[in-house]
Amino acid sequence: MKSLFLALNLIFSTVGYSQQILSPNKKIKVVVEMQQAGGGGAGQAYFKVLYKKGSAYIEVLPSSPLGISREDQQFVSNLRLIGEGKAVAVHDKYEMVTGKRKRCENFGTEKTFSYKNPSDQPLDITFKVYNDGVAFMYAFPNQLDPSLSIKEEATGYVIPEGTARWMQPYDYGYEKFYSLNTSGTDEKKSSEWGYPALYKVNNQPLWVLISEAGISRQNCGTKLNNKRNTNLYKVTYPAAKKSFHGGAVSNLPWNSQWHVMIVGGLADLVESTLITDVSEPTAFKDTKWIEPGSVAWVYWAYNHGSKDYKRVIEYIDLAVKMNWPYVLIDWEWDAMANGGTINDALSYARSKGIKTLLWYNSGTDWLGATPVDRLLTHEKREKEFSWLRSMGVSGVKVDFFAGDQQDMMKYYMDILEDAAKYKLLVNFHGATIPRGWARTYPNLMTTEAVYGAEWYNNKPTLTDKAAAHNTTLPFTRNVVGSMDYTPVTFSNSQHPHITSFAHELALAVVFESGLQHFADRPSAYYDLSAGPQNFLKDFPTTWDETKLIQGYPGEMIVIARRKGKLWYVAGLNGKDTPQTLDLNLKFLGNADYSLQLFKDGADTKSITSETKSIKKSGILQIQCLPRGGFAGIVGGL
Repeated sequence: MKSLFLALNLIFSTVGYSQQILSPNKKIKVVVEMQQAGGGGAGQAYFKVLYKKGSAYIEVLPSSPLGISREDQQFVSNLRLIGEGKAVAVHDKYEMVTGKRKRCENFGTEKTFSYKNPSDQPLDITFKVYNDGVAFMYAFPNQLDPSLSIKEEATGYVIPEGTARWMQPYDYGYEKFYSLNTSGTDEKKSSEWGYPALYKVNNQPLWVLISEAGISRQNCGTKLNNKRNTNLYKVTYPAAKKSFHGGAVSNLPWNSQWHVMIVGGLADLVESTLITDVSEPTAFKDTKWIEPGSVAWVYWAYNHGSKDYKRVIEYIDLAVKMNWPYVLIDWEWDAMANGGTINDALSYARSKGIKTLLWYNSGTDWLGATPVDRLLTHEKREKEFSWLRSMGVSGVKVDFFAGDQQDMMKYYMDILEDAAKYKLLVNFHGATIPRGWARTYPNLMTTEAVYGAEWYNNKPTLTDKAAAHNTTLPFTRNVVGSMDYTPVTFSNSQHPHITSFAHELALAVVFESGLQHFADRPSAYYDLSAGPQNFLKDFPTTWDETKLIQGYPGEMIVIARRKGKLWYVAGLNGKDTPQTLDLNLKFLGNADYSLQLFKDGADTKSITSETKSIKKSGILQIQCLPRGGFAGIVGGL
């Protein structure tokens, strides 16, 4: 055996090491290699990703660095490959309660590479190469106590100069715009970027979306940093903040989260379930009590919480009239007055058959909104959640989290687990992006982590940017999980919107969210004509299947989502000029269908309704106003 290792080392030191891993459909190839080879075959591990077009492979990610460091050891330079596992087929089937598809199935190839550093300490890097992307993780397999700090990674993604990329400057609430740039920076010279990060492969109809998934209590969340090299995006751990440490601390053995790249055409990205594919299966089997649905939301229209009992009653009545199962009672419910208390409001909702969701301040950022600090410890959660169930409350919206530190990751999971014991749904706001927890904890209905309609209350910025922003989010943020944008507003809050009414209606379909919070004042929905109003009354918030029909980030999107035998279709014009959107009907089966269509009328505040017969082979061209759109339902004749 020793002579074999010596022979291998001689080969490595002369020509380096390279190994290929192919996806089952042979479209995606990952090459793992050693660079800067020295004596004994030592060097740094790198990887690159290629995609097959025709008979040739195209490089979609140039050779990019791997490596990780602990407080006691570095596993970056002078690594030695000591072995590699066999390629193992991956095939997983599972069901989701929320998301873009109910029944999920994936195919991949898994392979582990084992290394040792100059101190003879082990590191494993496992790759899974799926038909729609790549995931890899680090592992320290040896047993070691006490706990150690995992300090940083050398992991990076090389994105060539001039590449079009849509990235969000990092903000721990993930509430920034995904601006298009080709230089690796923006007008504010940002160098830190949040997930997911989208880029288009130069001169090819190929795209890559970078994110991460499968975070456990052993991990922190990470971000990307390209300060040293604008075309190398380094995976970066959060710094310590207040009482929260940076990096990750754990006993060994230890696994990192999965670093994920979804690869292919735009439809491959939008329809992918790779984020949940690599995440842990459900932590609890009884999910019959989990019921996603539409929600009447009180905050947006008045830029205020739920202190006014009479106003809360108006939204409960709205939920009744619109056939929505839920009402969200937002902040300040603990100080409710003007005719009743929170107990009175909950009692009224029960009498009307409406389920309730209550807002909570997570207690970590202390922004003054109440109630504060009722969930910070297990004991407090047990007391609060027990009370909620006794009052018939169905779920909680938890707001104002403090960052992506490991402590916060634990806090998210603690809330989800404790809430599940009391059969409570969870909505995270002011929070990190989805990282696959909706599979592990199916009571997680949705997460904000988006510059959403709430921002009409805060600044005038969204007024002009909304249309382009709305046509970027389906290719970025909403790919990785349910997104609580709080859409479909027809009136104005603090600052006006100039998207058309049909555009707003379409957001219900375009944006996927297990709980879809309809944000406008009751009168705005009552004033809708019968067609659009009924469209919202019967609207589902979970889907059996999702298809991207047409689209380009910031310009347009046409999407179709199936619920049972019905297809819900929608399109958005992201431009400030008129645009024709093509609804290609090839996704339908071999039959004739009826389409009920709602599209732009003569002006932005009118919606034209029509019903027509359509065929599978047809392409329906729909004229949209500037910042316009359409929505519709397709059913069998």
